[in-house]
Amino acid sequence: MTSGSLAQNTSVIWVIEDTYEGQTFFDTFDFYTGSDPTKFVDEQTAFSSGLAYVTSNNQVIMHGDNTTWLPLGTNRSSVRISSQAMYNTGLFVLDLDMAPWGCGVWPAFWTVGSGTWPYNGEIDIIEGVHDNEHNQVTWHTAPGCNLTATTNFTGTIAQTNGVDNLQCNAFINDNAGCGVTEWSRASYGPYFDSQGGGVFAMKWDDNGIAVWSFYRAAVPEDIVNGLPDPSTWGEPDAELAPNSCNISQFFANHSIVFDITFCGDWAGNSYATSGCPGTCEEILTDPANFVNASWIINSLKVYKSAALSSGSSNAATAYYSQPPVWIATAAVILGWLSLI
Repeated sequence: MTSGSLAQNTSVIWVIEDTYEGQTFFDTFDFYTGSDPTKFVDEQTAFSSGLAYVTSNNQVIMHGDNTTWLPLGTNRSSVRISSQAMYNTGLFVLDLDMAPWGCGVWPAFWTVGSGTWPYNGEIDIIEGVHDNEHNQVTWHTAPGCNLTATTNFTGTIAQTNGVDNLQCNAFINDNAGCGVTEWSRASYGPYFDSQGGGVFAMKWDDNGIAVWSFYRAAVPEDIVNGLPDPSTWGEPDAELAPNSCNISQFFANHSIVFDITFCGDWAGNSYATSGCPGTCEEILTDPANFVNASWIINSLKVYKSAALSSGSSNAATAYYSQPPVWIATAAVILGWLSLI
């Protein structure tokens, strides 16, 4: 985990806080081994069995066991990791070549608050089941946080029994939360992977929590250059606005989580209508069913916002014409940067 450059907005710049990538990626993550329908393995087992590793070209790999035949009723091994660092607001930018998919597969890239769940919230940034093509972004909270249906986003509000899930309350609707399904079929599953993956970005501040996804050919140049500017990305795919949810009240002290679950509540309960063969319990036995249950991650970068003080517009304009290191140094010397 390293730190580095700056990114520019018209009124806010995004300063790199943490970078997770390459050979040090796993150094600041913990491996989860709690009770679950999936057999989540410890760090030593994950590395020794090849379920987690970093390639020679610095790609981070995590996948479920795709080599072992299992007796019926046996849980398949997989990986779930959580960041040691916790965050309160930020811009989270994940660049990946592949996200897991397949019958019986339920992967997620998410953040979750400390303490008793769900009182500090959960934000599901990438989540889906089976070979679906559309990512679902979901928020789970204590009672009192609601999705504003009139917010401008491109996705479609998820429903339960034909009714929009506007209440993020995790204690109702079988913990459906308030979710938004992305419109693009390149946001999850086989088509996302066939396009060379892409980038997911989650911006969390007092103005709300918004998520964008970009397949590889559509990744904005500012992200590629390490200078992300969400104000230029257009409407997000999903957004939880502060109109009906006090963001700082319902979301706090979040760790970053990656996992690959097999069957479980969502993939297991939806299996009969998924178009997949047999039952979820049966499909777990054959390792060939999980050849696509892999994360291939290039980097995860977390930025924190920095407000420009009044009278700094000339300095902000100059930012784009100067190297980031020069600007960072000048910012400190001139004192026009006020980190928040």
